[in-house]
Amino acid sequence: MAKVIVYTKDDCPWCVKVEDFLKQNNVPFEERNAQRNPSFAQEVLKLSGGAAVPVTEIDGTIILGFNVKKIREALKIA
Repeated sequence: MAKVIVYTKDDCPWCVKVEDFLKQNNVPFEERNAQRNPSFAQEVLKLSGGAAVPVTEIDGTIILGFNVKKIREALKIA
């Protein structure tokens, strides 16, 4: 199974969509709230070059925003 990390912030509707998609597809993931943890905020900057979330990391592949096509491709699901 792929290692999946989702960087989020409170009250982010797109973050919820990413997490809901992963749950619906039975994909375990680790949530890292960049608003509550400054080190996670630094990771978001490093991975994406900005502060916007969601940022999803799937086995080293970085996906910005809620991009179902890219998430499916990285997870190798139809």
